[in-house]
Amino acid sequence: MSETTHDSAVAMSAPPSADDGMPAADLARKYGLAVSGARPSLPEYARQLWARRHFIVAFSRAKLTAQYSQAKLGQVWQVATPLLNASVYYLIFGVLMQQSKGMGIGTYIPFLVTGVFVFTFTQSSALAGVRSISGNLGLVRALHFPRAALPVSFALQQLQQLLYSMLVLFIFLLGFGHTPQPSWLLIVPVLTLQFVFNTGLAMILARMGSKTPDLAQLLPFILRTWMYSSGVMYNLVEALKKAHSPHWLTTMLSANPAAVYIDLMRSALITSHTATKHIILPPHVWALAVGWALLLGIGGFVYFWKAEEQYGRG
Repeated sequence: MSETTHDSAVAMSAPPSADDGMPAADLARKYGLAVSGARPSLPEYARQLWARRHFIVAFSRAKLTAQYSQAKLGQVWQVATPLLNASVYYLIFGVLMQQSKGMGIGTYIPFLVTGVFVFTFTQSSALAGVRSISGNLGLVRALHFPRAALPVSFALQQLQQLLYSMLVLFIFLLGFGHTPQPSWLLIVPVLTLQFVFNTGLAMILARMGSKTPDLAQLLPFILRTWMYSSGVMYNLVEALKKAHSPHWLTTMLSANPAAVYIDLMRSALITSHTATKHIILPPHVWALAVGWALLLGIGGFVYFWKAEEQYGRG
């Protein structure tokens, strides 16, 4: 069939295509097309994340360097901030509330500083994680990469900051007579398990925070409650016994992940005879540490992956 145009030129109509009437999904499969921004399978997503490992490390280092770039003391604040927190807690709980009574100053100060540093690791990872997507929308919308790289890099940033703090903690331990012991090697598996836990927690909060930005305002109050119920400034088990708390409450609070990682770190580092009477590990503490790490690490990764195609939209 032909038709004559207004300038008398004759044009032939295109012959019908074999693709005419084919559903869009079938047409895409035929030509190997995929939906832009579609969520990959979980194994493929994990492979993509591993392929971006160099970016994750570089991004975490850049964030760590930039964190205090406007301050005159610069990176000194990485150590000074938790130390100042520990000093305030010592004044309130050690001096005014006499929580150091029975421990002795040589045990209580390392006990307190260890608790503050370890909990700050989890606290900072959570606070950074909840803003990792909502606070980096420009990056999320501009580049194609597995979005889990952001909460993972922020958790890695907090791990690097903790390692700086650990150097100061070792000085405290040596200064108060706690000499290096084979048990100090246990800090490696403890920090590894806590890092996996913190990363999973950061991914959960990252997904929640991407849809509910107000969560970032509420989270500090939740974390403060968690801190006071984890025995950061005092012996949790002894305090609950003095308060005649029911056994189930003591068991539940002792098994909470922050308390578990703090207790493991204290038992590894503080080796004096006085300390061992006050650092009481709950039953199956290592099983709890591994269980919390696997539950939050794997669960958080899957939970974050399920919303991969939604980040940066809307």
